[in-house]
Amino acid sequence: MSGKDRPSGSGWRNDRRWQAGFLLGSVIGAAATVLGRRAERSARRGLVDWALVERVAIKRAERAPGGLSPLELRAADGAYREAMARVVPRLGEALGTPLPGGVERAAVVDRAGWIRANVGTFRSLISRMEGELLDQVVPVGGGLTRATMALANRWVTSQQLGFLLGFMGTRVLGQYDLAILSAEAEDGRLLFVEENIRGTAHALGLPVAPFRTWIALHETTHAFEFEAHPWLRPYLAERLEHQLSQLSGNASAMGRDALRAIGRALRGDSGGEHWIESLMGDEQKRLFRETQAVMSLLEGFSDYVMDEVGRGLVPDVERISARFHERRQRRSGFERAVLRLTGMDLKLEQYERGERFVRAVAEARGRAALARIWDGPETLPSGEEIAAPERWIARVLG
Repeated sequence: MSGKDRPSGSGWRNDRRWQAGFLLGSVIGAAATVLGRRAERSARRGLVDWALVERVAIKRAERAPGGLSPLELRAADGAYREAMARVVPRLGEALGTPLPGGVERAAVVDRAGWIRANVGTFRSLISRMEGELLDQVVPVGGGLTRATMALANRWVTSQQLGFLLGFMGTRVLGQYDLAILSAEAEDGRLLFVEENIRGTAHALGLPVAPFRTWIALHETTHAFEFEAHPWLRPYLAERLEHQLSQLSGNASAMGRDALRAIGRALRGDSGGEHWIESLMGDEQKRLFRETQAVMSLLEGFSDYVMDEVGRGLVPDVERISARFHERRQRRSGFERAVLRLTGMDLKLEQYERGERFVRAVAEARGRAALARIWDGPETLPSGEEIAAPERWIARVLG
């Protein structure tokens, strides 16, 4: 072969470099495909890392003062059973409906115990719309980039939920724990967060024993509301199911709109509408307002019973009620911001609006008229009637 027929040294080297680059690119491409599939499988396990949520929430709650040992919690259990033994018959007498089993289904928990119970509740709610959202966020075959972004979003979401539950876990005093969307209509549990109850009583300068009884009266009233009226749970479940299914319709748009709505809320130019409601369409708003009206009624009715039935049952109930309601109004700027951003400020509004409605009905037509509220869905007050009780009185009581 002549010299000019042989490839030059530089051409040969370039050829080898091209081959090496091709092989390296193929390896990288194959690795990216494998990594993408693995990341996709990992991302499609769920929108939330619930183990991380629980760890973050409990770690935050454990930093709060006033933690109690398991021995101290067990010692407090007897005090609540004694309080419930007085509350249940008195409440049944006042409301005209017996409530069997309330004492047996009451449990004293620490903050971590409350968090674990509510992680399960949140998980059940999100699982209702998770499948459709995952198909939008991590479509099958979407590749490494989409999967990586979904994993990053899951970490952020889990941290946020953990913060929220940790924040709530240091403030919640008691809860009627009811799985609204459960297929089986099981009775709820009464949970008393003893660490927060003791801390609140101490901060308000109140004796712990009557304060426990007062809180037990509120939560037992919630049990009465649901267990004495079996239509109420499916009524709420149906609306919640519809809201969840509609919220799962467009995850990406919902996320962008939420950021804009939060920004408007922080600037104070939301136009009087809560930022959560501003994300909803007309049908969603209707369901949301119906649900909010019922929640206002539930919370307001329990607050009313706390004070009215509490007379003669809870020593110095007027002082306890006054100081507790003052506490609700005294919020730091940070607390108000967190409540607003998480939508928990709606719950505080529910207490106030609902109690005003219930008290107005009782004062106008007597406490016996309150029983008509629970006749069925058709006698529930609308949001407009909660704000104007005379409309409900005219419609239902004539």
